[in-house]
Amino acid sequence: MPLFSTLFIIMVFLSAFTHIWLSIRQINHVKNHREQTPKAFSEKITLEEHKKAADYTIAKEKLGNVELLIATTLLFIWTLGGGLEYLDQYVRGYQLEPLYSGVIFILLMGFISSLFDIPMSIYNTFVLEEKFGFNRTTFKVWIVDFIKQSILGLVIGVPLIMVILWLMSSAGEFWWVYAWAVWMGFGFLMMWAYPAFIAPLFNKFSELEDDSLKERIERLMTRCGFISKGILVMDGSKRSSHGNAYFTGLGNNKQIVFFDNLLDSLEPEEVEAVLAHELGHFKKKHIVKRLITMTFMTFAGFAMLGWLMQQQWFYNGLGISEASIYAALVLFSIASPVFTFFLSPISAMMSRKHEFEADDYAAEQADANKLIEALVKLYKENANTLTPDPLHSAYYDSHPPAPVRIAHLNRN
Repeated sequence: MPLFSTLFIIMVFLSAFTHIWLSIRQINHVKNHREQTPKAFSEKITLEEHKKAADYTIAKEKLGNVELLIATTLLFIWTLGGGLEYLDQYVRGYQLEPLYSGVIFILLMGFISSLFDIPMSIYNTFVLEEKFGFNRTTFKVWIVDFIKQSILGLVIGVPLIMVILWLMSSAGEFWWVYAWAVWMGFGFLMMWAYPAFIAPLFNKFSELEDDSLKERIERLMTRCGFISKGILVMDGSKRSSHGNAYFTGLGNNKQIVFFDNLLDSLEPEEVEAVLAHELGHFKKKHIVKRLITMTFMTFAGFAMLGWLMQQQWFYNGLGISEASIYAALVLFSIASPVFTFFLSPISAMMSRKHEFEADDYAAEQADANKLIEALVKLYKENANTLTPDPLHSAYYDSHPPAPVRIAHLNRN
């Protein structure tokens, strides 16, 4: 067996074992703390609500483990099991231009993979989310969304794939620099286009009608020096009872979007505090820092792909006998997560640091107690566990655990 095949197998099993070990820790920790609401939350969250959050967390972890086993099995089938090799030989049989062969190869691989994703998506929406009272979508809406997403994927993805493959074959030794520039440009284009053209295909957006709340928000934005193109309400309750709020867009085209169910559950002062937290990310330049990090990581990734594309052992070690630009692209996309899995704690740690900083900023611009009240409501309504396993949380969680976050806010 090639050396790289052995290394690949070791890394797949190490990452899978780590994931399952941490998941088992999470399940046991949540289960062991299921029978008592943490003291800091006992007046706001009932024991039944705490148990629901525990059961929901455990159910999601178990489903995640099933998805991991399926994904790991498929990864081996595609690579060392000969799946991609068979698909490659099948496409080569049509003797098309390499560019068109590459597009067909990637589309077929994506289509086959999606066939395995569909059952799990349906189960997650109509069984798990339904069981815990979060699902509000219908099967008709789900189907329509799936069709829209598929069409969008083809309309947007195929031209991008063609440009990247063309650069890989025609732009010389440093093709990966040009491909990286195209990829980043595409990312920024999507940040602009998503709120204007894509999101409205799935949800209805309307201007915030509550004048008093709108005035409160505008005063907050003025204090924070934040320019927004609009304050929108999205019909998130059409699909789920999970509430949320987010920024979208770039530059002076930034918009604030609230889920309708979030506004229904929070008082105006709490909405202001939540928005102050989001503005904290803006003022502390967290978004810029993440974009810079993403830029450098993407640059390094394309540089690595540029080198690996020239190495025959890279293809042979992952089950492909004949080197090609499209095989290199696919192999890199499915194998790189295996080798970067152990970087997850670093990303999670930086994200939690940003959350603390945004909370501190919110405490300066709004009432910290109102942010605490809003967070507790969101923990309750979204069934977020109050007792995560510390090691699991440190490895994965982008937000601090609820008790830690509330304690930090109480010190402001």
